[in-house]
Amino acid sequence: MFCYQCEQTARTDSSAGCATAKGMCGKDATTADLQDLLVHAVKGIAQYSRRARALGAADREADAFVLYALFTTLTNVNFNATRFVGLLNEAAQTRDRVKALYETTARDKSAAVETLSGPALWQPAADMEGLQAQAAEVPVTAGQTEVGEDIVGLRALILYGLKGVAAYAHHAYVLGGASEEVFAGVADALDFLANEPKDAGALLEQALGLGRLNLKVMELLDSANTGRFGTPTPTPVRVTPIKGKAILVSGHDLGDLEALLKLTEGKGINIYTHGEMLPAHGYPTLKAYPHLAGNWGGAWQDQQRDFAEFPGPILMTSNCIIEPNPRYRQRIFTTGPVGWPGVRHLEHHAFGPLVDAALALPGFKDDAAEEKTILVGFGGDAVLGVADKVIEAVKGGAIKHFFLIGGCDGAAPGRNYYTDFATGAPNDTVVLTLGCNKYRFNQHDFGAIGGIPRLLDIGQCNDSYSAIRIAGALADAFGCEVNDLPLSLIVSWFEQKAAAVLLTLLALGIKNIHLGPTLPAFITPAVLDQLVETFGIRPISTAEADIANALNRAA
Repeated sequence: MFCYQCEQTARTDSSAGCATAKGMCGKDATTADLQDLLVHAVKGIAQYSRRARALGAADREADAFVLYALFTTLTNVNFNATRFVGLLNEAAQTRDRVKALYETTARDKSAAVETLSGPALWQPAADMEGLQAQAAEVPVTAGQTEVGEDIVGLRALILYGLKGVAAYAHHAYVLGGASEEVFAGVADALDFLANEPKDAGALLEQALGLGRLNLKVMELLDSANTGRFGTPTPTPVRVTPIKGKAILVSGHDLGDLEALLKLTEGKGINIYTHGEMLPAHGYPTLKAYPHLAGNWGGAWQDQQRDFAEFPGPILMTSNCIIEPNPRYRQRIFTTGPVGWPGVRHLEHHAFGPLVDAALALPGFKDDAAEEKTILVGFGGDAVLGVADKVIEAVKGGAIKHFFLIGGCDGAAPGRNYYTDFATGAPNDTVVLTLGCNKYRFNQHDFGAIGGIPRLLDIGQCNDSYSAIRIAGALADAFGCEVNDLPLSLIVSWFEQKAAAVLLTLLALGIKNIHLGPTLPAFITPAVLDQLVETFGIRPISTAEADIANALNRAA
């Protein structure tokens, strides 16, 4: 195996990348290689679907499969090699169906039928040994000897950003948010990669085009979430337990949470959120369920402790699962794209076994001695609803600067930087946050400025569109560009969703983004130099120095 798609990547002084029997995330080499092969397979689907679409024909089921398949290859989503064997066979069947659609449509329209090569011709081997041999031919670094690490790194930037786009688009799709433009854009990007591009300029432009596509995807997801669950409003969330039976829901998928809330109505089971599910409490439709009791624990990397201490079953709905330890291995369930060997998987909201487990387990024996809450629900509409007060505070000098401190959390050393940055921001500044990075500081008392909380939790990483809306609205109000606002972006990246959001910010022309705690291993020094020159991307230094530099630039 070779993988360098996330911040966990093994690093030495001379190289970076997981190339051992088991990656730093816990994924074994067999599963990692099958994921590379699945990416190759969906490129083949895209080669035919792009051409069929150009002739006016499309296969919605195939489009949805591509999103799902790519989602399963994200960091900390699916570790089950058996599931990937099934997905590879399904990919071949899907490719053959789309190929037939393309060829039939071309003949019906008297158009020439292209003879395709590469992924379009792939056929799955009959056994695991054969699949492994095929995977060895299509690693992410394929062709590096011929084209160099800069070109391969740019290809990886597109692929990993595309994985994030697919994950966001899948989240929207399962809520009814489908877009022909998005399906076409994903197919175009995969087809582009299938052609093994070698021009650095074309690769960078494709990456920015992917960022523009992701903006549409995030808008689609925002619309799907608010259309289904209502517009988030500021809401206090209990972070201490209540006596009674309990289920913990982690991941990102609000539709799974809603299905579970419906299923457990009147059963005496309290539902708690974990990690990126925390923002669910701000949505009117979800918080209307009285047994949505609160939030338990912190960010994804703390789950082995949080899950072990939780006295009920756990449902993992999307990224980010890590190896279940024996203290809770028999009471964790997966659904959707998630998988772990030996862990029970529940499809199509068939959550009966999860409910049965909750009723059999003890739950919390007592209420917490003291109730504690945190405030969530400051999505785009909530913040823009008080925009006049915010603008007045800025013009009057009460608010000097905004810091958007967002992105993914992780266990690597150096992430205390985000705690130090948020808590060290001056009292006349406002901190906006989204993603699980917020757990680094969201229980700190930041106070308020003129009734405006100094900490505004915008939501999940899935809610990045709200942050972009807020920045755009403030720029309009002050008659300037976003880059001219008293606003600094402090982005913590971890995996491929964050890569997609970064590409969106770059495509929008946002400059001077602070990125950390380490830079992606697939961004080579030459590519980094280009990003620094074009967009002003800068690695984080120390919280104190970066705060001072941001305020000095704004002065």
